[in-house]
Amino acid sequence: MDNKERLPVYYSDYLQLGKILNAQQPESAKEGIRADDEMLFIIIHQTYELWFKQILHELNIIREIFSQPNIRNNTPDIYNSVHRMKRICSILEVAVMQMGVLETMTPLDFLDFRDLLRPASGFQSIQFKMIEATLGLNYEHRYGKAYYLTQLTPEDVEKVKNAERQKSLLVLINNWLERMPFVTNMAYWEDNEECRFWIKYRTAYANSLSEAEAQNLKIFDAIFIDDAAYPEGRAFSANASRNALFIMLYRDHPLLQLPYELLNTLLEIDESLSMWRHRHIHLVQRTIGKRVGTGGSSGAEYLRGAADSHYVFKELSELTSFLLPRNQLPQLPEALVNDLSYHK
Repeated sequence: MDNKERLPVYYSDYLQLGKILNAQQPESAKEGIRADDEMLFIIIHQTYELWFKQILHELNIIREIFSQPNIRNNTPDIYNSVHRMKRICSILEVAVMQMGVLETMTPLDFLDFRDLLRPASGFQSIQFKMIEATLGLNYEHRYGKAYYLTQLTPEDVEKVKNAERQKSLLVLINNWLERMPFVTNMAYWEDNEECRFWIKYRTAYANSLSEAEAQNLKIFDAIFIDDAAYPEGRAFSANASRNALFIMLYRDHPLLQLPYELLNTLLEIDESLSMWRHRHIHLVQRTIGKRVGTGGSSGAEYLRGAADSHYVFKELSELTSFLLPRNQLPQLPEALVNDLSYHK
């Protein structure tokens, strides 16, 4: 259609404000009870769900990018992914700050309408469960699995399970890291030189450890040296872990700067989600103390268990245990240094 033929767009129609601004139906008003803060409670949670929708939108775009069988270095895909991940971090920062608005509602204000909400609960937010699943939180790693889906409708259970059936961002990032050629491409390394690189690195790393850190060397060997001893149950494969550490170590080379930003931003997402969960814990403790949640959970106790265990990219954060100062890093082959630069 020619732009001249398009009908004019009106602000409230474009934003569907008729639907949005009439979507607040306090339960207290239905019962003829005065509960002035229920409007705030509804709007805050509706706002969260809108932000969750945007996060899922960004994650799905990122997943599309990493679902490609190959991502060329000269495409904007990695930058686009990092950009969208940073946007997710900004949204989560707003989500944490938004708790401050909800905290203006006192415990007594909440009690005015709390009992009218049962069994509705924030635990029934399927979008948040879908965010966790899309990032890579597996069902078996969830805290309170027995309670996880019991409060949802069959339709919502299917939506969450469908999200869990898709390849998560964690899996896709692992596949992307495995394909990186810098450590495994024999064109860069002479006979057995790649193995010698890791042995040299191991020696330097061992010399950097204190007696109290001796256990770190055993973990290093299992992850980076001895494939047969690679720990079972890790989300990242041995090659993916080696390439991730390589990126962190040699991030100053131009071609590795964006991959490093990507890995670092994944950790920021984990950190931001953790901050949101812990802020939620403090809010719940302040508002209802030790009482159970409206959905029947143990309240703050459940939230604390989830906050302590629902880290998706913890294996990336653990790699920082194996870093060395730049002046102790093994020198890379000249051909590899050239290919990691903007010129040859």
